[in-house]
Amino acid sequence: MAVKKTPASKPAKPTPKKATPARSAAPAKPAPAPTRKADDRFVIIMAGGRGERFWPVSREKTPKQLIRLLGERSFLQQAVDRVLPVVPATNVLIITNSAQVAEVRRQLPELPRDNIVAEPVGRDTCAAVTLGAALVGARSAKAVMAVLPADHVIPEEKKFQQVLKDAFSVAARSQVIVTIGIQPTEPATGYGYIHTGPVLGAPEGAKPTKTAFFNAERFVEKPSLEKATEYLASGQYRWNAGMFVWSFATVTSGLQEHQPDMYAACQRWLGAAAKGSNSLTRTLAKEYPEIRKISIDYALLEKARNVVVADGSFAWDDLGAWPALARHVAQDADGNASVADLVHVDAARNIVYDGRTKARTTVTLVGVSDSIVVLTDDAVLVAARAEAQKIKDLVRKLAQSPNHKSLV
Repeated sequence: MAVKKTPASKPAKPTPKKATPARSAAPAKPAPAPTRKADDRFVIIMAGGRGERFWPVSREKTPKQLIRLLGERSFLQQAVDRVLPVVPATNVLIITNSAQVAEVRRQLPELPRDNIVAEPVGRDTCAAVTLGAALVGARSAKAVMAVLPADHVIPEEKKFQQVLKDAFSVAARSQVIVTIGIQPTEPATGYGYIHTGPVLGAPEGAKPTKTAFFNAERFVEKPSLEKATEYLASGQYRWNAGMFVWSFATVTSGLQEHQPDMYAACQRWLGAAAKGSNSLTRTLAKEYPEIRKISIDYALLEKARNVVVADGSFAWDDLGAWPALARHVAQDADGNASVADLVHVDAARNIVYDGRTKARTTVTLVGVSDSIVVLTDDAVLVAARAEAQKIKDLVRKLAQSPNHKSLV
């Protein structure tokens, strides 16, 4: 589902990448915006997820975004690499958690230490966005910022960078919330959708962008297959990829109108950040556990009237669970996608991943189909491919067991 193709064609497969064993590694009328410089552009990367559906390779301290499943760089490192042609390293900020902060700093030595901030506890994406806005606002009141997840697969980097640049330009000149909507390539039921309106023209006197922008008519939850098929055929819907661009003034204004408690927290955290990292750490430790847990979509995006959609016409995948690996790894004649020394008889459509670092031996399968087999140095997972989402339940069960808690 991650590769651009025409709806009428058979889904195309992306060019397989070399994989390596995982290691930690209706809008309101826009108001004129203040003049900004290139160094007023910031990127906030949210990197605090646990990646439970990729257990046993993904663990609490080294979750999906910090491991190497595809290529020689972790997903987080790839996310940073993608934005460095657009913004300087000093303007890239990472929001993670206390369990992962040390590994994030180890993987990203090019970023200033204070650019990597840990949430004391997880409080969903609205809190993370609010914290990111406070960090950026403490540096520049004229800032424009992008908020991006850490674990997306975007092979067409130059196309993504063009969309990001254009989104920065639109968010800088108008008080709008820009969300990057991915052109759907199949009737996927695992994503939220955005219903787009007419194409927006450039304001008078402004240079047109290469990227098309639309009014956001409404946000739609994960649909049924029948509805998703309708959305795809209409050409008027985009996948909601959770990528946003806005100015500091726009996002704080939105919070003030729709989430006043978050707005107040943003102002306090901004003041603490302006005093230094120690002050911010103390303030977050005291206040963060009491913050309301809510997503930025519910808190702001679905309420705001100034949302526009940037047309994300680049190949994209959020790699949500083990079966998604098959879209990026070469498959044999029987449809087995493996990163392992695999020998099989009458085995088909399996996902096999050998993440062992101490002693990788041959993996053999006989008469096994539609399964997931993953090996690490201390655990083995065997699961039905259709039940991949239940791996998250397995991780929770392991966490409750004194004998197995160390595996989480």
